[in-house]
Amino acid sequence: MAYVDGFVLAVPRSNLDAYRQVAQTAAEVWREYGALAVVEAVGDDVPLGERTSFPRAVQAKEDEVVVFSWILHASRQARDETNARVMKDPRMACTPETMPFDGKRLIFGGFETLVEA
Repeated sequence: MAYVDGFVLAVPRSNLDAYRQVAQTAAEVWREYGALAVVEAVGDDVPLGERTSFPRAVQAKEDEVVVFSWILHASRQARDETNARVMKDPRMACTPETMPFDGKRLIFGGFETLVEA
């Protein structure tokens, strides 16, 4: 079964176009090096929960939207190989100053597929 890298982050609404450009380039790089699919989704119906929620998890501010994204890989091994190549690609070079979001509030992780339909 496939392997998924998942991400949740907060992006200032004013930076959404810049984020889209960064995400588009990143998606092209990941696909070039072997990812099966890359999806970037902007929160449309993401309520603030009383105890926990996507907005609370990333400490989203009033002027930010939650972005949920994932990268699909053939396997964990394929993910590890793809990510190693991606991280060496100069198109992926960035600094905290050039990122259109606060990387300190980015949540990420790798997931083994449990059900696939």
